[in-house]
Amino acid sequence: MAETHVLFVEDDDVIREATQLALERVGFTVTAMPDGLLGLEAFRADRPDIALLDVMVPGLDGVSLCRRIRDESTVPVIMLSARADSIDVVLGLEAGADDYVTKPFDGAVLVARIRAVLRRFGHAAGPEGAGQGGAEGEAEGLGGVLAFGDLEVDTDGMEVRRGGEQVALTPTEMRLLLEFSSAPGTVLSRDKLLERVWDYGWGGDTRVVDVHVQRLRTKIGQDRIETVRGFGYKLRG
Repeated sequence: MAETHVLFVEDDDVIREATQLALERVGFTVTAMPDGLLGLEAFRADRPDIALLDVMVPGLDGVSLCRRIRDESTVPVIMLSARADSIDVVLGLEAGADDYVTKPFDGAVLVARIRAVLRRFGHAAGPEGAGQGGAEGEAEGLGGVLAFGDLEVDTDGMEVRRGGEQVALTPTEMRLLLEFSSAPGTVLSRDKLLERVWDYGWGGDTRVVDVHVQRLRTKIGQDRIETVRGFGYKLRG
């Protein structure tokens, strides 16, 4: 099985080298770049399986780089941010990132988050993560075409149509919609969505859920997913 290829963009030499070694030690192939412009070139040349982007890098900042990548690909993106309360976290998620990790981070935690994202996207997730289906098998088991007003969710073909027109969703957005469409009218808490969609076996930042719900709403209709204050979200049937 081919090794998972990681693009890592980080301008701090010590962090970049140490993280690259840590990822290579567990079996990943890593292309490490010190700025966003070189990172974009490497992405286009190598087409990695996942991108790790520091928010504050020269040339082309991480958020802008994420937007460029998302314009061209649905490859998973994890943002790295120095502050958990930074607006950069939300900006990164709004730009299309699938998750984020706060610096300083533990190498084992970063590897676990990478593998969790890759499992959601159906990649190998490195030698220890190979063969783990996660929630992917659950989504595949839904089967058929589900209709909600003008919204159709083809759970076999993994396609979504609104008013007959195909809607382009990232894999994370698709998995989020599959969770909602498997139980229309049922309120799903943010913690439950973090567990099912993001594969968090521990508490996570619910902003990840909120931003992805907002992104999903812009594509399938603002009123299709209802906020139930204090509890979570539900899909209107």
